[in-house]
Amino acid sequence: MALLADFHIHSCLSPCGSLDLSPKFIAELAYRRGINVLALTDHNSSLNCPAFSKACYNKGIIPIFGLEATTQEEIHVLCLFTSLDACMSFSEYAYSIIFPFPNDPEKSGDQVYVDEDDNIEGEVEYYLISPLDITIDNIGAKVAEYNGIVIPAHADRFAFSMTSQLGVMIHGPWAAVECTRLPPMIDNKPMDTLGYPLTTSSDAHYPEHIARRPFKLEISTEELAPNGLLQEADLNALVKALEKRPKS
Repeated sequence: MALLADFHIHSCLSPCGSLDLSPKFIAELAYRRGINVLALTDHNSSLNCPAFSKACYNKGIIPIFGLEATTQEEIHVLCLFTSLDACMSFSEYAYSIIFPFPNDPEKSGDQVYVDEDDNIEGEVEYYLISPLDITIDNIGAKVAEYNGIVIPAHADRFAFSMTSQLGVMIHGPWAAVECTRLPPMIDNKPMDTLGYPLTTSSDAHYPEHIARRPFKLEISTEELAPNGLLQEADLNALVKALEKRPKS
């Protein structure tokens, strides 16, 4: 059995995201569009993940918690966790090493986090798209300290990707590599993905983006969430399912 997954979603917390995208609304749209496993990955923060957890449970969706980190090189990396507590701890760490540039909502967009009923609980002070003080060489090991996995984001894109910033893919502790299409191409030439499992995801910033590029995980609900949706998913099972993904 295959589960349909989308591991790259932004909410109203991301300044570039629509204010319509509350965790509750995201889960509703994903449910309507057939998504079984969903990750919330706002820029450099996971403050909407607690509400996201409850929203996914209400829709029967397996939640994956995360954020899209920006490294010193301005490479975007999905940092994913099956434990909400671990994700929130890493989020606190990430915010402690972000470039402390104040956000201006009128110029850059709002950065609000909400509760399960869409009530605004607060707004983040620093501009969340700023880079973190951590390199691409070190972020994988740091995320692993919090029992998470890393997936370089939109690796075949011309901005904020490994190939755009470094010119090539590099080896690392990547559980997979996210691309905007399969097979990935750069300048109309096949991209060298170094043999890593490949995924696609929506990189959703607006409601119409949700589930626009889902991917399949060859795993059952019982294998990925053996203790039910109220308990964290099995990280090892998730990694093994990612290993089955195409590599070119």
